This record gives sequence, C-alpha cells and structure tokens, in this order.
Amino acid sequence: MSDSPAPFSTNLTLGSEAETANLAQRIAPVLGPGDVLLLEGPIGAGKTHFARALIQFLLARAGTVEDVPSPTFTLVQTYDAGGLEIWHSDLYRLTHVDELLELGLEEAFETAICLVEWPDRLGDLAPPNALHLRFSQAEAPDARHVCITATDPRWHERLSPLLKANAND
Repeated sequence: MSDSPAPFSTNLTLGSEAETANLAQRIAPVLGPGDVLLLEGPIGAGKTHFARALIQFLLARAGTVEDVPSPTFTLVQTYDAGGLEIWHSDLYRLTHVDELLELGLEEAFETAICLVEWPDRLGDLAPPNALHLRFSQAEAPDARHVCITATDPRWHERLSPLLKANAND
C-alpha cells in the first residue's frame, strides 16, 4: 500500500467575481515552474477572470503591475513575475493541434506556470500532471461552479489545505 496522497477533486461554488479572484489568489502561491492549469468551460464562465487574477497576484508579489489582457487574439501572453515565467494561452481559435507546436507551449509546460483556456485543443499534448479547473455558470448572475481535479498526487498535497474549508462535496 502506498503512502502517497490520492488524486485531487473538489467542487466549489463561487458567489461572485471577487470570490473567483480570491480562489486564484489562494492557488497562486503554491504554483511554480512546470505547473499547468487547464481552464475549461463555456464562454463567459470565468476562465479569463480567474487567470487574470492569478497572474496579477503573482506579478504584484514580484513588485510588478501590468495589464493582463485576454489572449484570445494573440493566442499567448507571457509575463515575468520576478524570474518566474507565466504563460497565459487561449486556444479557442486554433483548429489543429499542429498549430500548438508553433506557439512553443510544449517547452513552456516544463519551464513556466501555464494557464491554458480551451485545453481540449491540446489533444494528446495536454500534460498528464496538469490541474483541471472546469468552470460553469451557477444560478446567480455572477456565481460560478468550479470543479477542480487532478490525477497527480502533488496537487492533493498543495491544494487540500487551501480549499478544504470551501469544498461543497
């Protein structure tokens, strides 16, 4: 029998955009190079809001203030947070997995914190150790449901203490 922690899974309901930003700010400090967050959900579900809050937190921690636009048209935005590289990508407009190779995402998965919106476009290139965040709209206009899952046990160790008090499952 192994002593390693189980894979991670939790469901949260976030009542506002501020709570979505708070979740991002709580997760951000435990991230480092090679961590990939796959942000799933329909348009308007909160993926970009979450990513923006996480990036702004890490930039502020490094003493930097920078605009964090959606990468919908640029496909990738990169940031330097005090020597920590952050990649934010929006793959919505990609039509074939071969287009990903030109972006350099595979290398970034190893060396940077990567936030990937529309990760279904990654196909087999999706890192198996990534953290999955599936956003969906809740009943209230600004409320969101977030299902957070990962098969890599390291996420259990990192996130359980941060999110246990807010889990709805």
